[in-house]
Amino acid sequence: MKSNTITYIIPIAVLVLLMNSCGVINKRYTTPDSEFAEQYRDTLVNDTTSMATMPWKEIISDSILQNLIEEGLQNNLDLKVAIENIYQAKASLVEAKLAVLPSLEGSASVTRSKTSESSLNLGSVSGINLNTTSYIGQLSSSWELDVWGKLRSNKRAVLASFLETEAATRAVHTQLISDIATAYYNLLTLDEQLEITKKTLENRIGDQETMKYLKESAVVDGAAVVQSEASRYEIETSIPDIEISILEQENALAILLGRLPGTIERTSLKEQEAYADLKIGVPSSLLRNRPDIQEAEMAFRSAFEDVNMAKTYFYPSLTITASGGLSSLDLSNFFDNSIFYNLIGGLTQPIFANGENKARLKINKSVQQQSFYDYKAAWLNAGSEISKALYSYNKTKEKQESRAHQINALEKSVEFTEALLEYSSSTNYTDVLTTKNSLLSAQLDSVEDKKDELQAIIELYRALGGGWMN
Repeated sequence: MKSNTITYIIPIAVLVLLMNSCGVINKRYTTPDSEFAEQYRDTLVNDTTSMATMPWKEIISDSILQNLIEEGLQNNLDLKVAIENIYQAKASLVEAKLAVLPSLEGSASVTRSKTSESSLNLGSVSGINLNTTSYIGQLSSSWELDVWGKLRSNKRAVLASFLETEAATRAVHTQLISDIATAYYNLLTLDEQLEITKKTLENRIGDQETMKYLKESAVVDGAAVVQSEASRYEIETSIPDIEISILEQENALAILLGRLPGTIERTSLKEQEAYADLKIGVPSSLLRNRPDIQEAEMAFRSAFEDVNMAKTYFYPSLTITASGGLSSLDLSNFFDNSIFYNLIGGLTQPIFANGENKARLKINKSVQQQSFYDYKAAWLNAGSEISKALYSYNKTKEKQESRAHQINALEKSVEFTEALLEYSSSTNYTDVLTTKNSLLSAQLDSVEDKKDELQAIIELYRALGGGWMN
């Protein structure tokens, strides 16, 4: 009795020791983000809330643009590919979870065999049936005990890969919103510039007629007439270039929407209302909001668990195999006294694997280090994008104020030079043309300033990780 007790106690004690040593092999994962958040404390403004948590429809008020974004989120091909990646990662996660469970297989076979008399060495004995038919039906199961945490590490690594894929999809989602809005604002800008250019063309045609009249009145010479004509055609030739740009921008936007090229419904740049309550939140909110940082962190976590898994290959694996079923030489009594079973416990210790285990560990450690650098780069990139977008927004506001003064001054200058040209010999048409060209350039730049403001807001919203939560 005592001997039997010891027989059972020893394997159990060994198993307990092995389970306790598992924690020494595998390290617990911790998110390496605290040092990055501290670095951001002095470089970014700390607000109690972040605009990234707001629905994108509150940032973008144009109802037509909202509809286009909804269409893009439904039909964009890049987003569809990203969603398929989620389905694949989810299936891999289910596979990894099931790997810790025992396998179960069933089989059935019929074997017909014949043995030669000479191989049996029966001598003078005769009448032996040398033909046999055996019938076997069995169930077999195999279970690898996850003593060192290899299967658990693999499951955590696959889970991290799944979460990485989800984060990548959210990144595509937020980028798509930004790209559609940016393309839309580019389109409105070109529309506005085309309208300004066409109005300028009408004025230049009028100037051409005015110069002809003034020449007949001996106020200007023939050079002024030729200059007005050349100026008119210069403006006229710029219109097709703008129209081509509009077509190209419509086609680019159509691709984002997942539709064939065609006219894009839109409003005007003048109708756009820029969102003004810009709050970026605290540095730690970047980790919660920015999908690319989440993606990089999950990639690092997956690589971390791969290192844990690589370490387990240096230790023995414990496998339990069981099988049982029915076996008979006669099908008529297949279920009568034909039960068989076996149970095998195996311990496999790697001794020589041609350096495969060491190489695997080195590779996984290197991949983990690369993932850490990518994670750090994601933080640095986030700070750069936020800083640039916020700075660009502030500067576009300054430019718009100065540009309004510039346009006002140039409009007065055009009036003065035109009056001097008509009633005084102290000026010529070249002065008028120079002033008008400056005014046209300022008007076109003013449209660009408005577009830059709208795009800076969208870029800041995207840089903060906005768009995917709503």
